[in-house]
Amino acid sequence: MTQPDSITRRTLLGSGLGAAALLVPALPASAAPAEFEAWRDGFRSRALAKGISQATWTRVMARLEPDMTVFKEMRNQPEFKEQLWQYINRRVSDWRVINGKAALAKNEALFGRIEKDFGVERGTLLALWGVESAFGDPLVQQNHMRPVFPALAALAWNEPRRKAYWETELTNALRIVDRGWSTPDEMRGSWAGAMGHTQWMPEVWLNVGFDYDGDGKINPFGRPDDALGSTARYLVNRGKYHRGEHWGYEVRAPGNMSGSRTYATWQAAGVTRADGQPFPQPNASAQLWIPVAGGPAFLLGPNFYSVKSYNPAMSYALAICHLGDRILGGPPFLQPFPGSERALTLAEVQEMQKRLTAAGFDTGGTDGRVGNDTMKAIRDFQAKAGLTPADGYGGLKVLAKLRQGG
Repeated sequence: MTQPDSITRRTLLGSGLGAAALLVPALPASAAPAEFEAWRDGFRSRALAKGISQATWTRVMARLEPDMTVFKEMRNQPEFKEQLWQYINRRVSDWRVINGKAALAKNEALFGRIEKDFGVERGTLLALWGVESAFGDPLVQQNHMRPVFPALAALAWNEPRRKAYWETELTNALRIVDRGWSTPDEMRGSWAGAMGHTQWMPEVWLNVGFDYDGDGKINPFGRPDDALGSTARYLVNRGKYHRGEHWGYEVRAPGNMSGSRTYATWQAAGVTRADGQPFPQPNASAQLWIPVAGGPAFLLGPNFYSVKSYNPAMSYALAICHLGDRILGGPPFLQPFPGSERALTLAEVQEMQKRLTAAGFDTGGTDGRVGNDTMKAIRDFQAKAGLTPADGYGGLKVLAKLRQGG
């Protein structure tokens, strides 16, 4: 079992951290010092003034110990320098395509309802769900999530750059308990407080989440209805999603071209879909993007940028949009990236994980998912075997070296 690869990265991007995380002072993972008690006394007044009940305060905070390990997590976020094709291959994996199809079959009625209510394509939501929580796999919750209140309390008390942000999110989390939507025990997430199927921060839970399954609560855990319905509403309200439009298309683009035009205008200028099919909405607008010279080119519509509102990285949005297409039966990109190699199959990833583990490089499981544990094992193996660059990417070269006995 490997950790879903986008959880901590997205929360870092969303909270404006990044390099500032490296400045957090080293603190032992032990009981809280007296300074925490003083901060908690002050925070109690501020929380109660914002409407948190005394009962909820006592229930959650009275005996809470801060999770001091969050500071180590912040300092030690794994750094893997991936080329775009590697980034795409790892996220648009055989495992996610196969399990995305299964998730769709299991939740066909839910995705149909969401498409009717919000106009958000099922492929986009399936891809977000797969990247953010491995389609709600309970093992992710069990093995890789932590109680969010001790984590948020530690950050609100002693993270030097964003104390106000973390204190606000801690207050939001208390408000969720106050409303009876969840319990402190259920609220497990990343070290930064993102929770559930589509990794909501408490602010998103409160302000965007809604009760899509009609059980009287708003909850990103358990049944995926609230999480997926609310994520669709997020894409519409915050991302300005356009009903009925596809995110864009891989295209063939002659010469140096740029700008935003209708698909019909692009086609008149010689830009055509890579698969030879017509553009279904010729009057919709799109922008041309060629992320890597010599690689695939894309016309990007507004819904690509709606996905980008969920995570501001262009690479993330492209991976989500492409994964959604692949789950729904679309092909890999027809124009390869320069220097790229095909993605490993599920069986090949599992073989690589088994061989790495047998060689003493623990991947944390052999399920065919490539998360941070597997990437670290690959990087350590590459360094030992003299493979350069030691970038943590598990592809055909790594697998071949492992088959040779390292």
